[in-house]
Amino acid sequence: MLFKNIGIVDENFDYVKSMFVETKDDRIVYVSSVRPENYEGEEYDGTGKVLMPGFVNAHSHSPMTLLRGYAENLPLQRWLNEKVFPFEDRIKGEDAYYSSMLAIAEMLRYGTVSFSDMYFFSENVAKAVTDSGIKCNFSRAITSFEDTDIENLQSFRESEDIVKRFHNAADGRLKIDMSLHAEYTNRRTIIEQFAEKVRERGLRAHIHLSETKKEHEECKAKYSLTPTQLFYECGVFDVPTIAAHCVWVEDGDIELLREKGVTAATCPASNLKLGSGICDVYKLLKSGVNVAIGTDSVASNNNLNMIKEMFLCALLPKGLHNDASVVSERDILKMATVNGYKAQGREDSGAIKAGYKADLCVLNIESEHMYPQTDMINNLVYAADGADVVLTMADGRVLYKDGEFTTIDIEKVKSTVNAASSRIISEVKKNGWHHRAKRRIYKVENNRNTENSNSFGLGARRYGRKNRKPRVYRLRRAWRLCRIYRSRSQGQIYRRQAFGETRYLYAGQASLLWGLGAW
Repeated sequence: MLFKNIGIVDENFDYVKSMFVETKDDRIVYVSSVRPENYEGEEYDGTGKVLMPGFVNAHSHSPMTLLRGYAENLPLQRWLNEKVFPFEDRIKGEDAYYSSMLAIAEMLRYGTVSFSDMYFFSENVAKAVTDSGIKCNFSRAITSFEDTDIENLQSFRESEDIVKRFHNAADGRLKIDMSLHAEYTNRRTIIEQFAEKVRERGLRAHIHLSETKKEHEECKAKYSLTPTQLFYECGVFDVPTIAAHCVWVEDGDIELLREKGVTAATCPASNLKLGSGICDVYKLLKSGVNVAIGTDSVASNNNLNMIKEMFLCALLPKGLHNDASVVSERDILKMATVNGYKAQGREDSGAIKAGYKADLCVLNIESEHMYPQTDMINNLVYAADGADVVLTMADGRVLYKDGEFTTIDIEKVKSTVNAASSRIISEVKKNGWHHRAKRRIYKVENNRNTENSNSFGLGARRYGRKNRKPRVYRLRRAWRLCRIYRSRSQGQIYRRQAFGETRYLYAGQASLLWGLGAW
């Protein structure tokens, strides 16, 4: 394709008018103010438009698009325990596929070409990435509250499996990283083993880091170390790592991140919405840390609009430091593009330059809010809107153009996701904590006849008011042993463990343990 008479954001993040950019196969092959000789292929008239590197969403949870608008106005821990975990327990593989496709469509609509995703339902997300044509670094989050061999964890075994099956699949569009969910969802022994496994396999890591003050301070109380110091000592940062959030990192932490080349993925909208705090992007950039931008999930953000995230990233440091000069618009554009590609190990993307991957997006700059065009780079950060994106291309393939998706049946995706979300919410309300948690506790006994059953086959029986003391519930199914522990700190909230993986749920959900099979 030949983009003609189009403005570009060049490799120095300057705006240049009336350029010609030719792509061939998956690469940019020509960039000049002069039309290439003897070109006879498809042409794109770029009059009134600007061509720039496609955005990178450096931290997301794409299947959680199902939860848009569901879990609102709660701090992180309550948001997880009361809303997210009961919902997630009922997500099926097909739900995860279509919700991932919806997330991908939304990202393409707003000019995102690649994203770093952390979740489960690995195979379904991989299929969505492969089918859609987008790029992705995917990781299956590992959690464990027990000191055990990491190879005993179902989540680690799944991570191993998807590395073998999908790493560098789809001509390199899909890469598999390894993910340790967070310090507060793992024991130190697991963290140390994780670091060793990632290093042995030559992979990249993706973690949550100091997202909330509670998480940060409890780690210091437990280990006399900040989460950053703990990960550093355990060797996690010895491999290329994306550390999401970094809201509460301290000055010493920032130096360790810089030393180890860790990418801090700031998620401004999500952190503000959950009341977690503000990441000090200025301090990180000033110290030499590679900073990228993520949206987090739709459940805590409500959209995947990277242009909106850029706007917030540009404003928040200025307000935090009472200094309008601390972060420039070029800093922000680099964070949203080239810094994200660097974090993913895609160093041949992120610039409009011959030889680079044709990972591009086009914005219409003829709308009223883009005038006057005194400084186009400034306008792209402070004035542009996600709706201005008119074309998104990955590896030279047009995936979105003028309201149409070339690889996604968007109407089918929207209707399927809407139906799935409604079904799950109905199940949560019918069978979850809302109706029974405050009044009943269920004891789930071992059922020895479940080996050949497609469900857990549990015969749950009610436990009367006088018998509310039992702490442990057991469920056995050939290959799985799950336990539910009453959380002393949370009262009515219980913790489920399966091979060391933990989720929180309310007492009323104990009668529905067959729903755990969806996790």
